[in-house]
Amino acid sequence: MAGRLNGKVAVVTGSSRGIGKAIALEFAREGAKVCVNYIASEDRAREVLNEIRAYGSEAIMVRADISKPDDARRLIEAAVNIFGTIDVLVNNAAIMYYGSIMDLKDEEFDRMIDVNVKGTIYCCREAVKYMVMKRYGKIINIASTAAIGTASHGTTLYALTKAAIIALTKRLAFELGEYGINVNAIAPSFVPTDMFVQGKSEEELREILEKRKATISLRRIASPEDIARVAVFLASDESSYITGQVIVVDGGRIDYLTHSL
Repeated sequence: MAGRLNGKVAVVTGSSRGIGKAIALEFAREGAKVCVNYIASEDRAREVLNEIRAYGSEAIMVRADISKPDDARRLIEAAVNIFGTIDVLVNNAAIMYYGSIMDLKDEEFDRMIDVNVKGTIYCCREAVKYMVMKRYGKIINIASTAAIGTASHGTTLYALTKAAIIALTKRLAFELGEYGINVNAIAPSFVPTDMFVQGKSEEELREILEKRKATISLRRIASPEDIARVAVFLASDESSYITGQVIVVDGGRIDYLTHSL
């Protein structure tokens, strides 16, 4: 059966684990050729690569720190050189440091800006060069409900970086629409990926997850696959008339600071 992304070439940043991995795998299941990006987890990236190939899809893996312009360019060029084009860019790679405006270290804030904001811009800049020429492309930015205003302590400066991604999404949709390029964002709520689990005991994790469930209308925690399935829709031609939008995937989360528009 034909997949919704048959013949498409996709670059997914930060795709050796978590949400990025789930997106890469869902894309492969739908027939896309996938460029798996990682910075440190080579073994995990190779596992993703092998899973994709097991589906019968083509894939490459590229080590690149997207916060560096040269690395971002090399990442996009690798996909184009191997597969001949780029149709879809998913800007998923991000980092998060917890801390208030009073105690977050400068170097931690700088790193979040470098990866979450600048890295997204660098990758968009490189991918758009090819998308403009073919007058087609899909850019999917992974934002966060934190940017909309969730009541979670220690996430204010992280939220700032993701709010920048939402603004970037809307502005690029405006700038690139005439070239047939769709630019949208997904704003996931809490997803317990490796980044969250590290350093916590099983008891701590259970307690946190139960508290989180109480703030979600569906009373369950999101999985990476919940986000990936939305990404497939935005990467497919089913969403050809959708651009400049932020799709919130939060299970009906209720602990927002305000519901005003």
